[in-house]
Amino acid sequence: MRNEDLVIMGFVRGAFGVRGGLKVHADTQYADSLFDYPVWWIGKENDWKAYTFVDGAVQPKNLVAQLKEVSDRDQAEAMRGLKIAVPKAELPPAEEGEYYWSDLIGMDVINTEGVCLGKVVDLMETGASDVLVVGTEHGQTLIPFVDAYVGDVDTQNKRISVDWGADY
Repeated sequence: MRNEDLVIMGFVRGAFGVRGGLKVHADTQYADSLFDYPVWWIGKENDWKAYTFVDGAVQPKNLVAQLKEVSDRDQAEAMRGLKIAVPKAELPPAEEGEYYWSDLIGMDVINTEGVCLGKVVDLMETGASDVLVVGTEHGQTLIPFVDAYVGDVDTQNKRISVDWGADY
């Protein structure tokens, strides 16, 4: 599976128990929505392997998941830090005015004066709102992903219009 065909949904935090359970951090709106996918792709940068999801539970700080191919603690612990992804084609379509973070990463960010501020390199969840992390010539700029600052999101042309000064 190629990186561009996958959407990162979380990562393996470590082992849980002695039978190969995984502690999982989910980067999804609802943590347990990761359980909706019968096959998880686990790995990193163009080195992915498919695993069959068997069972899972929500814990206070993370998820616990059992995969068919992982049967002992050593196997699970060896997966610590690996990313968990699902094929982009399996995701439900985003609702009107909503976007998958993976679709926003790489988009150009253009302000109202027509100045390209940079590209979206990441997003952060702050509780109050999501924040665009824009890679610039001088580091990074953080722009709240709210209507007051973000105008048009053009997924076709991979551009986000913002009301944000180049010198903020």
